[in-house]
Amino acid sequence: MNPTISIVVAIFNRRDELFELLNSLTFQTDKVFEIIIVDDGSLIDLKPTINNFGGILDIKYFRKDNSGPGLSRNYGSKRASNEWLVFVDSDVIVEKDYIQNIKKDIITIPCDAFGGADKAHKGFNLMQKAISYSMTSVFTTGGIRGNKKAVSKFQPRSFNMGVKKEVFEKVGGFSEMRIGEDPDLSMTLWENGFTTAFFDDIAVYHKRRVDFGKFSKQVYQFGCARPILNQRHPKYVKISFAFPTLFLLGYILGFIEYFIFHKGIILAFYGLYTFMVLIHAMIVTKNIAIAGMAVISTYIQMFSYGYGFLKSWILLNVFRMKPEDAFPKHFYKN
Repeated sequence: MNPTISIVVAIFNRRDELFELLNSLTFQTDKVFEIIIVDDGSLIDLKPTINNFGGILDIKYFRKDNSGPGLSRNYGSKRASNEWLVFVDSDVIVEKDYIQNIKKDIITIPCDAFGGADKAHKGFNLMQKAISYSMTSVFTTGGIRGNKKAVSKFQPRSFNMGVKKEVFEKVGGFSEMRIGEDPDLSMTLWENGFTTAFFDDIAVYHKRRVDFGKFSKQVYQFGCARPILNQRHPKYVKISFAFPTLFLLGYILGFIEYFIFHKGIILAFYGLYTFMVLIHAMIVTKNIAIAGMAVISTYIQMFSYGYGFLKSWILLNVFRMKPEDAFPKHFYKN
């Protein structure tokens, strides 16, 4: 029996991106699915965009007061009628076999939740492609957090994530975290005996941030969230989580070594790292301009994430602050 699917989209304002997402869903080879759109208090009217797809897609539209994506996804899941919930961000585009492959993989790869990768569309601008490289590269904090040989420990991300509705309800859905709510859900699933899997044929095109400033703020918030997640789920702490912070501190030590001791041993390693990122980005993107920008976005990612992680670790472990007091904007207000 084929799995039944409800796609849940929490959205705030992104009208143009919503059109692109819905348009990509009209071309699905498997058209048996419903879409739950939860308007999280948008300041613009999204209904005209949704009405363009009336009669083409099975869409249910709900509008509520702004609370953030996690609670909005919970709101939408309660109104979904199918067996599986599939969460995608409003700024993604899917391939025409997205639904077909999800159903095939659910049948062939037993799991309670799953996720897929993200990538850059050929129509994205150069900066979007550079940022996409940094967020998915093996040389950064990106890349796939699991593989087909370790499907039980893959951490799905909410831009491309599926979970059985009954399982989602058993663990209470997304938590009160505003940042890092998706790995928090993955680890909560593991702690309750449920399994996750990586589906390698359901990648989505993810626009992410469109400039370096917004990108820096975003990954800084991700860095702040990781020590909070470590505190909530100590069983799944990895030393690799601290790598960006060590990268940042090493860079600072490199300049101290150079200007005080007049040696450049440490900075030489960073020069080699930069060269490797540049070459790898050129191979992956086949564009020297994107590769050059990817070097910049990679350093922004490592430094911003590393600083956020360090700040959060100190506040939580040295000053013994509660996460809700240290980072109030990271949590929903009840």
